[in-house]
Amino acid sequence: MPPKKSSQMTPEEAFLHPLAALAASDPEIEALVFWGGPDGWSALPAEALESEEITFWAEGLMPEGFHLQWRIMGRGDATPDHIRIYAWEAGEAPPPEVASDSGLVTLSKAQWPL
Repeated sequence: MPPKKSSQMTPEEAFLHPLAALAASDPEIEALVFWGGPDGWSALPAEALESEEITFWAEGLMPEGFHLQWRIMGRGDATPDHIRIYAWEAGEAPPPEVASDSGLVTLSKAQWPL
């Protein structure tokens, strides 16, 4: 079956499509999961997901009413390094991107609900 065109995707599929495409093209890519809540955000990830788990994990939270934001992090040459997924039910949105000593920048990001 040919892949769906973006105009044929559900909003959920369109939100997750960049992550699925990256995981398919780079099976070594990982996602770091950060949970937020009324007390704020931890600076450390709660878990790491392997490439084949990323979209499955995220799409399981979407119908449950969770907010999600993903950020594809990479080098200045646009080479993806890893994905950060921020998930929260209540409380503040994820912290803004800040410059780091690691040289990583946000290459792409999206937030759910749209």
